[in-house]
Amino acid sequence: MILEALGSAVLGLVLAWAAVHRLAHRLPARALVFGTGVTGALFGDFVTHSALGPGSVLPSLLGAAAVSAASLSLLLRPAGRLRRRSAPA
Repeated sequence: MILEALGSAVLGLVLAWAAVHRLAHRLPARALVFGTGVTGALFGDFVTHSALGPGSVLPSLLGAAAVSAASLSLLLRPAGRLRRRSAPA
């Protein structure tokens, strides 16, 4: 169980690092991104492990990766400027 949680935390760090490396201009502070990646991975591991029970390490890591990626995607800002439409007079 401890190794599974540690593996999930490392997986969250790797996903957060990849997001910072590729999308640094669209993300907030690095500390928030890394914290969100690790927290999302640990939460995803917990939910998957609770649903499937012990002995399912690979599905738990897949659940951790999915929740971590979803959490990181919520931090993304739009790429370009948003244009505001003015109301016709």
